[in-house]
Parts: sequence; structure tokens; C-alpha cells
Amino acid sequence: MQRFVIVVDTQVDFMHADGALAVSGAAALEPAMRAWLGCLDPADTAGVLFTFDTHDADTYPASAEARQFPIHCVRATPGWANVLDPAVIDRAIPAFRAEKGVFDLWAEPDVAIEALADGGRTPRDTFFAALKAKGIDTVTVIGVAADYRVRWAIDGLVARGFAVEVPAHLTRGIARPIDAVIRDDFAGAPVRLAV
Repeated sequence: MQRFVIVVDTQVDFMHADGALAVSGAAALEPAMRAWLGCLDPADTAGVLFTFDTHDADTYPASAEARQFPIHCVRATPGWANVLDPAVIDRAIPAFRAEKGVFDLWAEPDVAIEALADGGRTPRDTFFAALKAKGIDTVTVIGVAADYRVRWAIDGLVARGFAVEVPAHLTRGIARPIDAVIRDDFAGAPVRLAV
């Protein structure tokens, strides 16, 4: 049975110590994440989606996030860049990207999933419904931050009928590690730690 993979917001502003919203310890995840992605087997991996928190310097000051956080992940700046190169993934595994204007992948109605191979775009909900229709019912999630963006990604997947696996060594939290997030927020849900 194949699974799908989501790599949540592994961007310089979150992953590097000098990033605008650095998650403590995230930089240390990079080698393990690259190695893990490089070992994915096309026989059991239906695809990999990289999400990008994406802002515009002109509109960010008026956003809800600006009341809590400094400007970060401005499109086409060094802080917006992904620290992981999709080229480490076996070419037989389709790779995708999605830009979102808020931390939560599911909060905005107009998010599109873009295929890296050809630039084709599919509405997010249509894309995930198609995965379910193909019999893909498990998603592995890695990235930052475990108690915010990763947590919201998991929540949306569970709401859409997916089981979720999270390798603990491939995520970092701000206030809570992923094992506490799963224990506290997903008791009884089809969410588990994975190796």
C-alpha cells in the first residue's frame, strides 16, 4: 500500500538559527530529512508535497499574523527558500509544492497543489480527494513546527479521512514535541509516531 508524504514549511526562516521565525533545533534536522527523503521507495510512496509559508512584504503588515509575528517567508527572498532540494527524491516519485498565506495548510480555500515536473496545478481539496480515490489512506508528515504548522496539517488530514504517521526525529516543536502533540491533541485519532 502506498503512502503520501507532506514536508511542512522547511524554509530558511523557520529552519535556520538566523531565520526570522527560527524553530530551536530545526537546523539539526536537515541532514536526517535529506537522507530520509533520499531513501523513499517509489513502490510505496505515491508522492511528496513541499509546503511553503508565503507572504508579500506589502500586504503582510495588515494581516492577522503580523499582530503576533515579525515578517517572514516573503516570496522570492532567501528566508522563503526551502532548505531541502526535491532532487534528493527518487525521480520516479512525483513531487509537488503548495504555497499558503497562513500557517495552516487547510485554512485558505484557494490553495493549489503544483506538480514540480510540469507545473500543473490542482485545487488542494481535489488533489487530496483524488489520493483517497486511488486508495491512498496514509500520509507521513515531517517538518516544523510540530505544535503549530505540523499539528494543523495533521488535523486537516484526519478530518479528510487519512491516517497520519509522524517520524519524531524529523520534526521539532516550539513549546511541545510531536509526541506530546499526538498524545494531547489526537487521542483516539488515527495518528501515530513512526520511525
